[in-house]
Amino acid sequence: MEKRPRVMVVDDDNDLLELISRMLHLKGYDVSLTSDSTSALALMDECRPDLVLLDITMPHLDGFQLLYLIRQRSGVPVIMLTVDSEVTSLEKALLLGADDYIKKPFGMQVLMARIQAKLRRAQKGFTACRKRHDMVVWAQ
Repeated sequence: MEKRPRVMVVDDDNDLLELISRMLHLKGYDVSLTSDSTSALALMDECRPDLVLLDITMPHLDGFQLLYLIRQRSGVPVIMLTVDSEVTSLEKALLLGADDYIKKPFGMQVLMARIQAKLRRAQKGFTACRKRHDMVVWAQ
């Protein structure tokens, strides 16, 4: 039996947590949820996710601080979720090691496509990319 991918979602919006959780379960994912950024690292150690969805604006530790701490211990793909559309936030998230950045509100189809793309690359071990005659070639 094939292992189901596990997604950990960290967001202080409980309604959004529930919506994302339902969608991921329907698509065959295991899901771990927390609305508390301070417990997210312990949950991460416990559930060992294949991908993390991480809100930026949260009480206690914000998403940037939590992303920094995640990157100290793991290379798990991280997609940042935010209402902030400032270019400086996007830049900061990517410089801290985020793999993607989605502005709220977003469509669930777009979120699923980005999750699937990040997991596909992580599972296949894509580590390098080079351009050749207008074509991108991924190498393992």
